[in-house]
Amino acid sequence: MDFKRYKKKRRFAHLLLLPLIYAPFFAMIILDLFMELYHQIGFRLCRLERVKRSAYIRGDRQKLSYLNPFEKLNCRSCAYAHGLLNYGAEIAGGTEQYWYGIKQKKTDHFIMPGRHKNFTEFGDEDGFRAR
Repeated sequence: MDFKRYKKKRRFAHLLLLPLIYAPFFAMIILDLFMELYHQIGFRLCRLERVKRSAYIRGDRQKLSYLNPFEKLNCRSCAYAHGLLNYGAEIAGGTEQYWYGIKQKKTDHFIMPGRHKNFTEFGDEDGFRAR
């Protein structure tokens, strides 16, 4: 396959993917609102250190002069989505650590979240009760 045909076929695939990529955007905004509401109220009530949003949600790639407007929009959208999900994971991790902090059962294919290294071992009732 020559390069021109490859690019044309690739562009068509990208157009087909656009609705799937952008459809969750409004749901993510709603998630963001509820997550932030919980974060600000819940963490204050439980006296937990709040997570710094700007450490997770950042948009600076759209400032690159060599990107066209569509590429800049895509960069901004991806940065928001990726940052929001990481931010949410940190909020969930803080919540989990506060309430029960028990590690998941070890399996070969489970990637342990970062905060879990400080949690009580799975099945350690005495360690859990001591916390």
